[in-house]
Amino acid sequence: MRRRACCGACWPRRSDAAPLPARDGLSESLVDPALSFLSGSGAEVRFGSRLRALDFADGCVSGLLFEQSALVLRPEDSVILAVPAAVAARIVPGLIVPDDYAPIVNAHFRCGLPPGGPLFAGIIGGTAEWVFRKREVVSVTVSAADRIVARSADELRETLWRDVTLAFGLPAGATPPARIVKERRATFRATPAQEMRRPAAGTVWPNLHLAGDYVDTGLPATIEGAIRSGFAAAARVHQRRTRVPAANAGPAPTRQTPTPIEECQRALP
Repeated sequence: MRRRACCGACWPRRSDAAPLPARDGLSESLVDPALSFLSGSGAEVRFGSRLRALDFADGCVSGLLFEQSALVLRPEDSVILAVPAAVAARIVPGLIVPDDYAPIVNAHFRCGLPPGGPLFAGIIGGTAEWVFRKREVVSVTVSAADRIVARSADELRETLWRDVTLAFGLPAGATPPARIVKERRATFRATPAQEMRRPAAGTVWPNLHLAGDYVDTGLPATIEGAIRSGFAAAARVHQRRTRVPAANAGPAPTRQTPTPIEECQRALP
């Protein structure tokens, strides 16, 4: 009854709540198509070019400083800064961002699960929380992993694989090869104090826009929140390109431009 009422209140149609798991992985499902689209649209994708600083002039961002090169911006150019919150705070003057983070631990086992099982499963009462079945890899995720992040990789490998065998009814045996990944600053903690530190997509510089899961989107630190922030930033760039400059424009605002509520509530396509 509770599940039915919740689904009916949040998602009127059954199809609105249908899960869409990545068939192979997030790279194949999200990153590779995005890179293909950008390349097909004439964009130049540069890897290994870390942004070190921004140049500012006349109330706008005027240049991008990389490790071994620099890019001078034209007046009509816009910048969408999609970097981690800590990096954004370092290169954007006066930017306030969340600063209290929770770790996530992931384990990737080189093995397969019996066919016919679920693509992913949630585990209650164990150390592992989520198990994802891929072609030749079984991935385990533990969020808010403060209690286990300091454990050794060998201990985590044995503990998490034990949960997988219990959840999927696998026979006892040797633990398969695994890679343990610890992200100590994975997501900001969803506390009232940290929520107050989330910046809007717009900044005091009209050609600088922020994107990332830490931006104030109405969602917690999730992939969906990051995508929503990207839509909001792209919408601002489009508005700037199509807006006719005022003849007597006033000075730049002294605080961040708030993100309209309709942009925060934008549904993913």
